[in-house]
Amino acid sequence: MKEELLLELINVLSQIEKDNTIPKSVRNKVKIVCNALGDNCQSVEVRIDKSLQELDDVGNDPNVPIYAKTQVWNVVSQLESIQL
Repeated sequence: MKEELLLELINVLSQIEKDNTIPKSVRNKVKIVCNALGDNCQSVEVRIDKSLQELDDVGNDPNVPIYAKTQVWNVVSQLESIQL
């Protein structure tokens, strides 16, 4: 079940990554998160922890449009609920 939710979150983040209205540096961080979440060589907890660290930077970046921040915060919320 955790893996299915992670795949859904990767899809949401992939949409952000493909959005050309978002700065490239932010899209690169989102790509790092997608790769971290999809890395089956590590435990789910480690993948989530790495992703939350990167997404914290993205969520606080003033150059990210509000609609993208909202999506990022939703992903963070869901990742935190998995982690508990």
